[in-house]
Amino acid sequence: MSSEITGREIELRRSGQYPEAPENKRPGTSVVKVTDVLVYQGKVSEEQVRQALEMQKDHPRKDLGKILLSLGFISDSDLAQAQAQRLGLDFVELSDRDVDRDVVALVPERLLRKHGALPLRISRNRHLVVAMSDPSNLYALEDLRIISGYQITPIVAPEDEIRNLQSKIFATGERITKILDEAAGDGAAEDDAELDLGIDASPDEKPIIRLVSSVLQHAVGESASDIHIEPQAREVSVRFRVDGVLREVMSIPSKLQHSVTARLKLLAELNIAEKRLPQDGRFSVKIGDQRVNFRVASLPTAYGEKIVLRLLDTANVEVDLGKLGFAQRDYERFEAIFRRPYGATLVTGPTGSGKSTTLYATLKELNSPEKNLITVEDPVEYKIPGLNQVQVNPKIGLTFASGLRNILRTDPDIVMIGEIRDMETAKISVEAALTGHLVLATLHTNDAPSAVGRLTDMGVEPYLTSSAVDCVIAQRLVRRLCDRCKEPVEIEREILEGMEFPFALAPEGLHFHKAVGCHRCGGSGYRGRTGIYEVMVISDEIRKMILMKASAGEIGSVAESQGMVRLRDDGLLKAAEGITTIEEALKTL
Repeated sequence: MSSEITGREIELRRSGQYPEAPENKRPGTSVVKVTDVLVYQGKVSEEQVRQALEMQKDHPRKDLGKILLSLGFISDSDLAQAQAQRLGLDFVELSDRDVDRDVVALVPERLLRKHGALPLRISRNRHLVVAMSDPSNLYALEDLRIISGYQITPIVAPEDEIRNLQSKIFATGERITKILDEAAGDGAAEDDAELDLGIDASPDEKPIIRLVSSVLQHAVGESASDIHIEPQAREVSVRFRVDGVLREVMSIPSKLQHSVTARLKLLAELNIAEKRLPQDGRFSVKIGDQRVNFRVASLPTAYGEKIVLRLLDTANVEVDLGKLGFAQRDYERFEAIFRRPYGATLVTGPTGSGKSTTLYATLKELNSPEKNLITVEDPVEYKIPGLNQVQVNPKIGLTFASGLRNILRTDPDIVMIGEIRDMETAKISVEAALTGHLVLATLHTNDAPSAVGRLTDMGVEPYLTSSAVDCVIAQRLVRRLCDRCKEPVEIEREILEGMEFPFALAPEGLHFHKAVGCHRCGGSGYRGRTGIYEVMVISDEIRKMILMKASAGEIGSVAESQGMVRLRDDGLLKAAEGITTIEEALKTL
């Protein structure tokens, strides 16, 4: 058990009279608030707690720990550990191996999702050990005791881990096999019109509905970013993209292909009769307290329609600019630019490289009641409070260019453009930056210096580009090493010199690690992703080069001499810090 912390001990800690946390101490005095424990542990400052208290005045029913979490001051794990220490309970980081699935079946799924709980095992003293994010919820403990018939021993786990493991457990294994058998028994000739649009399918629903629901839950539990449902000659392959890598998770009999495709198209409000043309749509799913948006695209192939679903989990979107992966040197250069009242900043990179997240995080830093922030996007991926977000709709004539033109008539201070795709949008963006607006936009180029030439190719005059653009950021996403299983590795200097490692930029001491693999990261050795960046600030010298139509290579060389770190070098430096591996950095670039 973890030791409890009293208010007196925390006061001593703050005053410097109690420099270290007490070990195995169980005083009889009252237990303090979770925020006091977080301050005691050094996870938050007194100023951050005051900010959260101010926000709580507008949301009096919201827990203060949850507010600190939403502000990005702490992580789910920090909050769970503080709860455990405050209540004198064990803390656990969950994985599949911690869960006895027969024990999970003692309590209905709906009740477990409602209370954010997950039964793990029966203890030696015949108590039901339950992982909970809020073990102080007495109503939840009583519900679990009555339903299961066991006395409850709660332990504390991060809420996101409980939620993901719930989705994974309730969607896989024997349950999927049983649903597939039922669906095969029903046959594939199911009437499309009878498919129910409800996503929270009960056991009485049709097997196809439950099958699709289980696949979606499984994807959420695996923290997948995309689901690929691909018809093949003899079966339908289902693959998930997790941390940027596709992996096959199951196959569906080919005779169920039509029913599964029709179910997803109905959910996304697509035309189920049209199978010759690509279509796109979206729908939302609520799994417990978690709401996930799905963006759906269909594509005709030789064996039928391929369906790709992009998962947009609004609860897990990282919008803290300081946590995206910017090195301190790059963050400071970028911040000096986006704090300016006008000018254009371009974020470049391929699809799925995190450009929109970077822009959302920047807008969060700039968001205040004194400023009018407007975005034009296709689609609006995440709804952010305080932003006026416009959804592009070409069918009715609302394009990026027309939307941007009308936005400029609504007195904006800051404008975000989801993507510069054509000459008209590019020109309006540049003109907006020159007329007193701060413009943030994305563009598709391989590196930062190439963005200048891309605008010229679109028809923007170099003299406009040189005057309007203040900064270009190129970025990619690389997988982070799993903190639980990564191991240090020595790499000879000769090998590093052969790959042109940037020794001049590296801190003292290189800490390379290798990916090993454990049950928590699914054996891959990686868990989560981080950004690598190339921040090019447009100096006076570079502006002159743009006017002279210098090549991207020439502009890049000057930018490097002025402090720009190349994408490749930033990736290698993150490998030297033990954040990722050299193999992952080089593969991504």
